[in-house]
Amino acid sequence: MTGDSLRERSKARRREAILTAAYELFAERGFDATSIADIAEAAEVSPRTVTLYFPTKLELAMEHFNAFVDQLAAALHARPAGQGILDTVEQRMREQAEAQGKFDEAYDRMLQSNPQLKGLCRSRLADVIQDGARLLAEEQGWRPDDLAPRILAATVASVIGELMHRSEPGDLETAMAFIRAAAATLPPG
Repeated sequence: MTGDSLRERSKARRREAILTAAYELFAERGFDATSIADIAEAAEVSPRTVTLYFPTKLELAMEHFNAFVDQLAAALHARPAGQGILDTVEQRMREQAEAQGKFDEAYDRMLQSNPQLKGLCRSRLADVIQDGARLLAEEQGWRPDDLAPRILAATVASVIGELMHRSEPGDLETAMAFIRAAAATLPPG
């Protein structure tokens, strides 16, 4: 065990403690009513430590969602040759569902208690729709500004948004069947 790995594990635990404390407080008290000092106290760190990890309260609130969206975008761009966009989305969503735990529950409660944060997540997802539409257009032979890739990307984003916030066993299969059926109705490129 090296000092670097111990230090990295310590940083990761501190970061997770800050995120968990913030999401729990945002769910209980609301985003606006919770201060950095409140988060620091609950995470048992200094306010300066919180801001070293997350410069703003909003960055802290959006961290989990932004990480998911960034990972999804990276997976789409790095997908193996021959693997379709929808297959990659499904694979990433399965990985996300399997990795969910107590932290994700606090995150979901935070979003349910703070509609403005849920709206920001949807807005961030809208940014990804444009990239997804471009990738779908390339894959299917559509022009990027065609309606088909735009509505398919918007459908995928909407379904992802729903699955990330509330999902039961079998929901992913239902969602992917819906998306694939919608994709099948679109005219070929």
